[in-house]
Amino acid sequence: MHIDLPLTLLGGLSPVTFMKRHWQKKPLVIRQAIPGFSAPLERAELFDLAAQDDVQSRLVIQTPEVAATPWRLKQGPFARKALPALKKPGWTLLVQSVDLYDARVRALRDQFRFVPDARLDDVMVSYASDGGGVGPHFDSYDVFLLQAHGQRRWRIGRQKNLDLQPGMPLKILAQFEPEQEFVLDPGDMLYLPPRYAHDGVAIGECMTYSIGFRAPGAGELAQEVLQRLAEQALDEVGDALYRDPYQTAQGHAARIPAELAQFAQLALEKALHDPLATQRALGEYLTEPKAQVWFQGTATGLNPTQDVRLDRRTTMLYDDAHVFINGESFLASGRDAALMRVLADEHALSALDVRKLSAGARGLLKDWVEAGWVYLQG
Repeated sequence: MHIDLPLTLLGGLSPVTFMKRHWQKKPLVIRQAIPGFSAPLERAELFDLAAQDDVQSRLVIQTPEVAATPWRLKQGPFARKALPALKKPGWTLLVQSVDLYDARVRALRDQFRFVPDARLDDVMVSYASDGGGVGPHFDSYDVFLLQAHGQRRWRIGRQKNLDLQPGMPLKILAQFEPEQEFVLDPGDMLYLPPRYAHDGVAIGECMTYSIGFRAPGAGELAQEVLQRLAEQALDEVGDALYRDPYQTAQGHAARIPAELAQFAQLALEKALHDPLATQRALGEYLTEPKAQVWFQGTATGLNPTQDVRLDRRTTMLYDDAHVFINGESFLASGRDAALMRVLADEHALSALDVRKLSAGARGLLKDWVEAGWVYLQG
């Protein structure tokens, strides 16, 4: 992707300019971000996805006639007959990670790869009947809201008071204060930074694609990285026992010996001694497949006369020392590292480049093909 060239997708801004002016800073409404856009998924296809056990879906139903519970939330899967009638107003079906199940939606998602893959969450598709929505709320991530079918009226605002209505199944703002309002048509798109309050209401039947980019919290990252470091600690530190041959008799038995605390501190420092340990744990966490993702293995093996391509459910990243794929890490350097980075960036590697890999790297690629993470093409 040429990040310095203007994109219709960004209203004529280049990715460089968009990231500088708007990313994590302020909203942007883009009229005809995708001119003549037609929803990749038909309504029936989305409903079929919502019926599958391995697809995360939710149903939001507005019940304003019931003052105590004006919102109802149900978790999928949903058989078609379990969904409300199409003519019934005020309901919304939300289907998560549609990009993992449909190649057309994945291709749409790939248009946003001027943002690091490490930040990508998923593409959620929402179907709403007339008046449907999920109430005024805020998200903790960056999101592009692409109108795919019909119209949706959006109200947005910088929200200082983030208090939520108590006792609701949804996180609905208690005091929403909109500052702008506009209607999106098919092909129009709205970008919102994290915690920017918004409320979208369907005008007639509509579908919206939400391309979301996660912003993990410091606590979440620390927990995940430390957990992975803990799993590696025995290999890094060994199983040497604490020794205290000079321990004196104590009159206060409940007091923890300072020497034992120092032993624990040294063990921790040794576990963290590898300067690449944190990078390795972070990359493994960022590429861990979502809980509902399962790969279908194959005994095909690797054919050096065929190109290879990442399965659309595979996440592959890299840093200066590693390549990461689906929660696993591998040290990489030289030509192997350069070619693996091509695979991660382009999601494909030519047969010519496959043949340039070392025997060890080809062995890894063969394992990935057999695991279903990579497939042969051509």
